[in-house]
Amino acid sequence: MTACVLCATDPATPVALSPDDSALFCATCAAALAGDITPGPRWRCLGDAIWAAEPATQMAAWRLLKALPGEAWAADLLDSAYLEPEVLARAEAAGAVEAAVIHRDSNGAVLVAGDSVVLIKDLPVKGSSMVAKRGTAVRGIRLVRDNPDQIEGRVNDQQIVILCQFVRKSA
Repeated sequence: MTACVLCATDPATPVALSPDDSALFCATCAAALAGDITPGPRWRCLGDAIWAAEPATQMAAWRLLKALPGEAWAADLLDSAYLEPEVLARAEAAGAVEAAVIHRDSNGAVLVAGDSVVLIKDLPVKGSSMVAKRGTAVRGIRLVRDNPDQIEGRVNDQQIVILCQFVRKSA
């Protein structure tokens, strides 16, 4: 595992910021992105993170700075920071609500867009006579935005919705 993109703390796990953006965050930063943030000097690391080259890091730093309205230094940093218009739009659109939707596989591992998973059960496909067999690899999954229990993937050249409880993340 590598370190959190905001505070460089180990260990870090992937968190989806939007359907197209994800990054590695420690437990404290992930909880803050989900809305559980306590003001304090710990968040001074956002001063460096807002200027990172990666859009996902910039988005996370911007969201956390917005969640610290009582901190004068955070407001000053938001005033001086520049995000590309596209990155700023994605950061504003998704907000903390989007970060709260976390997709997990049958073992509890966090799934992010683009992951590969393996089916752990034979699944009949509704509206079709096809059965997705156990052990089938599904590459490049997409997350269902409003439902943490569902992902989308291509099985036998057909795009289907799969319940997260029936998949295991591939290494």
